[in-house]
Amino acid sequence: MKSDVETLSPTRVKLTVEVPFEELKPSMDAAYGRIAQSVNVPGFRKGKVPARIIEQRFGRGAVLEEAVNDALPKAYDEALRENSIVPVGRPDIDVEELEDGKPLSFTAEVDVRPEFDLPDYSSLTVEVASATPSDEDVDAQLDSLRGRFASLKEVDRAAANGDVLLVDIAGATDTGDAVDDLSGSALSYELGTDGMLPGFDEAVVGAAKDEVRTFDFVPENGDWAGVTLVVTATVKAVRERELPELDDSFAQMASEFDTVDELRDDTRTRLERLKRLEQGGEARNKVLEVLMTSIDIPLPEGVIAAEVDEHFQDGHDSGEEHRAEVEQQARESLKSQFVLDKIAETEEVSVGETELSAWLIQQAPRYGMSPDAFAQALVEAGQVPMAIQDIRRAKALAVVLESAKIVDVDGNEVDLKALDAEMMAAQERINALDDITEIPAPAGHDHDHDHEGHDHDDHEGHNH
Repeated sequence: MKSDVETLSPTRVKLTVEVPFEELKPSMDAAYGRIAQSVNVPGFRKGKVPARIIEQRFGRGAVLEEAVNDALPKAYDEALRENSIVPVGRPDIDVEELEDGKPLSFTAEVDVRPEFDLPDYSSLTVEVASATPSDEDVDAQLDSLRGRFASLKEVDRAAANGDVLLVDIAGATDTGDAVDDLSGSALSYELGTDGMLPGFDEAVVGAAKDEVRTFDFVPENGDWAGVTLVVTATVKAVRERELPELDDSFAQMASEFDTVDELRDDTRTRLERLKRLEQGGEARNKVLEVLMTSIDIPLPEGVIAAEVDEHFQDGHDSGEEHRAEVEQQARESLKSQFVLDKIAETEEVSVGETELSAWLIQQAPRYGMSPDAFAQALVEAGQVPMAIQDIRRAKALAVVLESAKIVDVDGNEVDLKALDAEMMAAQERINALDDITEIPAPAGHDHDHDHEGHDHDDHEGHNH
């Protein structure tokens, strides 16, 4: 087989391929076999029809056409390998009419990954947030912990965000007909969380006990979709949370520590560990951003246009601004793939079975599936190669991270290898927690927890 390449643009080439007729023999034999399996000829068993009979009844041309359909994809793939071409998208193939005994000749125009140089990874520098928690960070965490042990006290004032209201609601049409799905009594709800109906928080904030507020609500689905309904909310009580004192007694009730100073120190340590893990994610994102900025690559416009058109196949095109946003995302994604794939090839990055298994375990919960079920779904959808490519690109970025300079806002160098060790240790702790089926509530917490839990259940039940 002979092949030549003509560069049409930095992102498109034209392949000219010629396959000698004698090299088509395996495809010709396969063509006879497929035709024999698909036809019924009196006097011959299915699949056992001789080649001469097939040619007599269906013509030599039918066999040649079947052979071309078999040989052409293989010849195209071989030409790509011979010329070290990385295709992007589907090729436009033009086949010359095949004459019996003559070579198979065709051309293929295809978008390709452009040629470009990779930067020196050590020249990349990014800055990330500090891993040292502030006193305000620690106080906020301790206040959150105190909130879990808070009690509710009714107050005689206007409702404000953060208050837990006891409300009755009733919905009706503009003609006064009741809407049962929008009715409820003694519902407990924390104002400011936007967890009730759209418009509820704005309508009720500032209301006092026994005050009635109304607002319009237009459901997006269900029996009343698109219909303007009037919702009446009656505030039955305004309650605020009373937080327990932050003292040694609280530390003993809420944790394994005897003093509040020990609890505060442990909180600071945990926050620092969390912030170090966040540094890793921030570093990866920023290194990728700097890497993309440092490389200028022409992109195949045909591929970009096809991706944008595919995105809007469902007809949900909300205008030029939306289309421009989707196009920009497609450009950034394709450029990232080009760069990371080239790094993976240059650095000879491979993906092992253990890494694929770890990826499956990590991704499966996002789809509400077990790792085995998720793996089976990928196999059935033919997406295992895509998964491997994603892992390979992540490993390619990790290669860059090892050489890039990462500093925090205070100028301290960040050790990403130490961060990876932290992440592995954290994952081991999570796996260990999976084996725990029940964690008893801390002593003295049962009553308050039940109280708060009741409030939450009422609120959630209403939303449902």
